[in-house]
Amino acid sequence: MGAKVESSHKIPKVVNDLQSLKTQKPKKILNFSSTASLKVCSFLPLFSQRFFIFHAVWDIGMKEMKPVRLLAILLVVVVATLQVEKASSHGYHPLSRIAIHRATFALEEPAYIQASPSVLGLRGQNTEWVKLEFGTENPKIDDWIGVFSPANFSASTCPEENPRVFPPFLCSAPIKFQYANYSTPGYKDTGKGFLKLQLINQRLEFSFALFSGGLLNPKVVAVSNHVAFANPDAPVYPRIAQGKEWNEMTVTWTSGYGLNDAEPFVEWGPRGETTRSPAVTLTFDRRSLCGAPARTVGWRDPGFIHTSFLKELWPNRQYTYKLGHRLFNGTYIWSRTYQFRASPYPGQNSLQRIVIFGDMGKDEADGSNEYNNFQPGSLNTTKQLIRDLKNIDIVFHIGDICYANGYLSQWDQFTAQVEPIASTVPYMIASGNHERDWPGTGSFYQNMDSGGECGVLAENMFYVPTENRAKFWYKTDYGMFRFCIADTEHDWREGTEQYKFIEHCLASVDRQKQPWLIFLAHRVLGYSSDFYYAEEGSFAEPMGRESLQKLWQKYKVDIGIYGHVHNYERTCPIYQNICTDEEKRHYKGSLNGTIHVVAGGAGASLSTFTAIQTKWSIFKDYDHGFVKLTAFDHSNLLFEYKKSRDGQVYDSFRISRDYRDILACTADSCPSTTLAS
Repeated sequence: MGAKVESSHKIPKVVNDLQSLKTQKPKKILNFSSTASLKVCSFLPLFSQRFFIFHAVWDIGMKEMKPVRLLAILLVVVVATLQVEKASSHGYHPLSRIAIHRATFALEEPAYIQASPSVLGLRGQNTEWVKLEFGTENPKIDDWIGVFSPANFSASTCPEENPRVFPPFLCSAPIKFQYANYSTPGYKDTGKGFLKLQLINQRLEFSFALFSGGLLNPKVVAVSNHVAFANPDAPVYPRIAQGKEWNEMTVTWTSGYGLNDAEPFVEWGPRGETTRSPAVTLTFDRRSLCGAPARTVGWRDPGFIHTSFLKELWPNRQYTYKLGHRLFNGTYIWSRTYQFRASPYPGQNSLQRIVIFGDMGKDEADGSNEYNNFQPGSLNTTKQLIRDLKNIDIVFHIGDICYANGYLSQWDQFTAQVEPIASTVPYMIASGNHERDWPGTGSFYQNMDSGGECGVLAENMFYVPTENRAKFWYKTDYGMFRFCIADTEHDWREGTEQYKFIEHCLASVDRQKQPWLIFLAHRVLGYSSDFYYAEEGSFAEPMGRESLQKLWQKYKVDIGIYGHVHNYERTCPIYQNICTDEEKRHYKGSLNGTIHVVAGGAGASLSTFTAIQTKWSIFKDYDHGFVKLTAFDHSNLLFEYKKSRDGQVYDSFRISRDYRDILACTADSCPSTTLAS
C-alpha cells in the first residue's frame, strides 16, 4: 500500500540526527516565503523535506527565540512530520533516509575498516556472511557502515544525468547499512567495533565504508578492501511460474552472462531423463526507468534476466532442473539442481493447496536497514512458507513485492530471500502501487510510489502469463481453480480494456470442471475496514466496487482477495453491502454473494482498522499473516488464515456444495427463462 497506514519509524533516532546537526553552524538553505522553494521541497524525499524544515526552524529560532522554546518547537516539528508521513505513506525506503547527495570524503588516517573473507562462495554458495572490523579515533553514536556494490563508489562513477545542481560525491546509495554500534555497544568509548553482515551474489564486487556525521551529513572516514564471490556471474535465484498453457512451466533467473558471453538454457526432465530448453535473455538500462531514485542514486545494473519455457509437462509429475550457461570457449556454468511438480490439468480432481498474500516485502537476516523497521513480518512469512512448503502447490503474491521503491539492488535481495519457495512452486505475482505508479506514465494513480521503476522491474524480474506485460492482468488455471488477476494500477472500470478482460476471464470458465472461481487484485476493490477507507466513506478503494460487483455476482465469484491494506479481514458473502448468508464457518449450497478477504499483512508495517463496526466484517486481525485455500475435490473447499509468527490457523471457513448450487439462480445472476415448453 502506498498510503494511509501506520508508520513504524523510530522518533529517537530522528532526534539523534537532529542533535548531531545542532553541533554544526547551520546555513539558511530554504526561504519559506519563496513559492519556488516550496515547490522544490515538495518533490524531495521525506528525509530531505524534514531536513529543510528543521534547518529553517533552527535558523529562525536561533535569532528570535529562547533555547527552551526553540527545542519545544523542534520536537513539535519532529512529531508533526512523522504524522504527515503516517497520513501520506506507510514508509519510505530505508535507504532514502540517507542524504547521499550530501556525502563527502573525509578519510582519516587512523580510521580503518577490514572485511573478511575477501572471496565468497568457494563451495558454490550464493549467500555468505562477512565479518567487518573497524575503528576510528573520533567515534560518534551515529556512525554507520554502508555496503556498496559496485565496490568503487568514487566521484568518477557519477553518471552524466543528475537532477541536482551540484553532483554528489557519491553517486550510488549503499545496498544496505547498519549502525557501527549495532554489535559493539561500547563503540562510542573505544572507537573499535565489529559487525557481521550477510551478502548475496549480486554480480559485482562489494566494499564497506565507515561513515561519521549520521545519515543526514555522511562523511566517509574509511573504506574497506574489496570482497567478491568466486563467480559473480553465476546463474542465481530461479523463480518458476505457470506459462500461458496449463502444462507449461517457466523458469526465470538472473546472471552476469549476456548473449555475447554465453548461451543460457535449462536442463530438465523427470527422474532419469533430461532435455535442454533454451532461454530468452532480457535486460534494461537507466533510460528504461522513469525517475529518481531508480534512474539516479538507486540505480544498479540488473545483470541479465533469462526465462526458459518447459512445455508438454505431465500433470502432477515431479521434474528436476538446473540452470546452465554454455560459454563460447565450450565450458559450462551450472547452478545446483532444483525440482518442481507440474500443475494439474484444468478440472483435475486432486488435493490442491494455494497460498495467497500481498505486501510482503523483504527484510535482512543480519538486522541491517533497520532504521524504520519497514517490513518486520517479511522474514517470518518467508520462514513459515519454507517450513510448510511440502503442503503448498502454488503461491500468489498480489502486489507490493519487495518495496524496492527505486533502489534496484533490493530486487536481487528479494529473489534471494524467496528462492527456496519460488524455485520449487510457481510464484505468481500481481502489480501493486510500489511496482507501477509514477506520474505521467499511464498508471491509474499519479503518485510516485514506485520510486521511478514504473513497472519495469516487476515486468522483467518475474514472468507472468499476460498478453502484454505492461498491462499486468492475466488468468491462470490450477486444477479445480480459475484465478482472474486484475491490475489495479490501470483503470478497471466499465468500458475499459481491463474490464473486458475481467468479464471474459470470469465468463469463460467451465464451473463443472473448475468450481472454485477466485478474483485477485492488489488494491481493495471489495470491502475493507481500514481506517483510511472508512474516512473516505468507501470502505474500499474509491470506485472499486461500482463496476465490478455486478460481474462478481453475475458469474458467482466465490472469493475476492486483496493486498494493499496491511492487515487481515474477512467479510460475509456479500452483494451491494448486504450479507447474503449469515453463516460464518461452514457455507453449504449457494453463497448468493462473494466473500471478500484482505490479505495484505504478509510483511509491511501494519494498517489500523476504523472503530466503526460494520455488519459485513466477520473477522479482523491486526497482525502479519497469509491465507491458504485447500480444494479437496469439486465440492469441498477449506479457507485458512495463518499468522506469520507461528504458522497457526486463526480464522477459517469451509464451503460445501454441488454443481447444481453453482447453477442456482441468485440476485442479479439469473439467466433468462421462458414459459414455453
